[in-house]
Amino acid sequence: MEATVARAGECEEPRLPGEPGRRALYFCGSIRGGRADLELYQRIVSRLRRFGAVLTEHVAAAELGASGEEAAGGDRLIHEQDMAWLQQADVVVAEVTQPSLGVGYELGRAVALRKPILCLFRPQSGRVLSAMIRGAADGSQFQVWDYEEGELEAVLDRYFEAPPPEQVASSPAPTACFGPTV
Repeated sequence: MEATVARAGECEEPRLPGEPGRRALYFCGSIRGGRADLELYQRIVSRLRRFGAVLTEHVAAAELGASGEEAAGGDRLIHEQDMAWLQQADVVVAEVTQPSLGVGYELGRAVALRKPILCLFRPQSGRVLSAMIRGAADGSQFQVWDYEEGELEAVLDRYFEAPPPEQVASSPAPTACFGPTV
């Protein structure tokens, strides 16, 4: 699908051709950093479709292995395409439990583009979330919500369906509790 790329700072919300009024969603999940959470990524992408067009559905593709995708233009083409999608996105959702350099890079670029960001982390994984991610939470644009696998869909529903000032995270100690300003 060809996408129209909007520049950061433009007043109009970027949209996919043929999908007026639908949010463009950018999902980040580990690819080369490990595919252990693939089934979870599939659930996330499936739920995100209720709230908009998911630009990066391929992250949840079962055929995409830990070696990543093969593109005719190689890694440079992948980077350029992902950055175009990121510029177009209205909201960025990242599952950050599986450490990934690529996801961290995407989040840094999303911050620079002033995109609303929701990071999802599972403390019961036994991992500790990077301070660079948890510490970036600002209470509005960049949010980190701890969750359990069984509440995944409810967490996404809560984030996207509640009016921005009233959104609350489902975990007992969320980093932030305001929604996207889309």
